[in-house]
Amino acid sequence: MGIHVKSARVQFWFLMGIVVIAGFSQGMLMPVVSILLEKDGVSASLNGMNTAAVYLGILLAAPFMEKILRKAGFRNGLIAGGLLVVVSLALFPVWKSFWFWFALRFVIGLGDSVLQIGAQTWITTFSPKNRRGLNVALFGLCFGLGFGIGPMMTNLLSVNEELPFLASAVFGLIALIPMFFMQNQYPMSKEDMNNGGETKHVVSVLKYAWVALLFPLGYGFLEATLNGNFPVYALQSGIRVSEVAIILPAFAIGSVILQLPLGSMSDKFGRKRMLTISLIIGITAFTMAGLLQKSTLALMICFAVAGMFVGSIYSLGVTYMVDLLPPYLLTVGNTLCSVLYSVGSLAGPIIGGASLQYIKGINFFFIIGSFLLVILVSLAMFRPREVAEDSC
Repeated sequence: MGIHVKSARVQFWFLMGIVVIAGFSQGMLMPVVSILLEKDGVSASLNGMNTAAVYLGILLAAPFMEKILRKAGFRNGLIAGGLLVVVSLALFPVWKSFWFWFALRFVIGLGDSVLQIGAQTWITTFSPKNRRGLNVALFGLCFGLGFGIGPMMTNLLSVNEELPFLASAVFGLIALIPMFFMQNQYPMSKEDMNNGGETKHVVSVLKYAWVALLFPLGYGFLEATLNGNFPVYALQSGIRVSEVAIILPAFAIGSVILQLPLGSMSDKFGRKRMLTISLIIGITAFTMAGLLQKSTLALMICFAVAGMFVGSIYSLGVTYMVDLLPPYLLTVGNTLCSVLYSVGSLAGPIIGGASLQYIKGINFFFIIGSFLLVILVSLAMFRPREVAEDSC
C-alpha cells in the first residue's frame, strides 16, 4: 500500500470498528438464523446445534492464532478474518440449507476468532500501561455494543429474508476497508519468536497468569448461565415472562454503565484491587437476589448492580493478564482468554441446567455466587511471580 495510517489513535479506533463488527455478526446470526430455521420446522435441538457452529469455529481456530499472527501480522490477519466473515454472510442467501448454513457459521467462527484474538492482542500489546485498562474496557464495550445491535437485524426479516445477511456483509466490508491503510505490525520480534515452542508458551502463561484466565472463563460462565438458565429458573419460580424481559437486560445495562470507569480506575488503583472489589460486590448482589427473588424490582436492582461490577471482569481479567506476562506471551495469553471464555459459555448452561434439574430446591443465584466466590478466593491466594513482572 502506498498510503498508511500511522496515528496510533486513528488505528485504535479503526480496530474498534472491527471489534464492533465481530460482535455484530455473532449477535445478528443467533436470532436471525434461529427464526428462519424455526419457520422451516427445524427442531430446537438441531437449531441449537447450528448455533454452536460459530463457537466450534472459534474454539478450533484458537490454537493456530499465535502462528498465524506471527507470520501474517495483525493487519493481514484481521483482513483475512474479516473477509471470511463478510464473504460467508453474503453467501447465506445463496442456498437455504441447514448444513450449508452450519458450514457458513463455522467459517464465520473461524473469522471471528481471528478478529477477536487479533484485535485484542494488538490492543493489549501496544497500549501504554497507564491506558491499558481503559483501552481493553473500550474493546469489551465495543464488542458488547455490536453484539447488542446485531439482533435488531431481525426487523429486516419482515421486509426480506436475505436483507439481514446482505446488510451485515456491507457493514462488515465498510469496517474492513480502513484496515488496508494501516501499517502491519507483529506480536513479537524475531528474537522473541525463538523463545520456546508454542506448548512451552502455553505452560508459561498458565504458570504466570493462571488466575487472570479465570476471569474470561468466569464471565463466559456467568453470561451464558444468566441468558440460558435464568429464564427457565424464573418461570419455575413463578416469575412471568414479561418480568424476565425486564430483569435480564438490567445486567447488560449495568455492565455498560461502569465498563469504562472501572477500566480507568484499574489503571490508577491496580487491577487486582478492582477485581477484588468487583467480585465482592457481585457476589453480594447475587446473594441478595437469591434472598429477594420474589420481588421483580429487587431482582432488577440486584442484576443492575451485579452487571456494573462483574459485567467488567472479562476486560479487567485480560488487562491483569497483560500486566503479569512478558510481551512475547501476549498472543498465547489472549488466545487462552478467548478459548476459556468459549469454554465457560458452553459449560455454563450445562452445569446450571443440570444443577436445576437434579438438585431439588437449589437457588439459582447461589450457583453463580459460589462460582464467583471460588474465583475470589483464588485471586486472594495468588501471588504474582517476579519473573513475569520483570519481563513486562
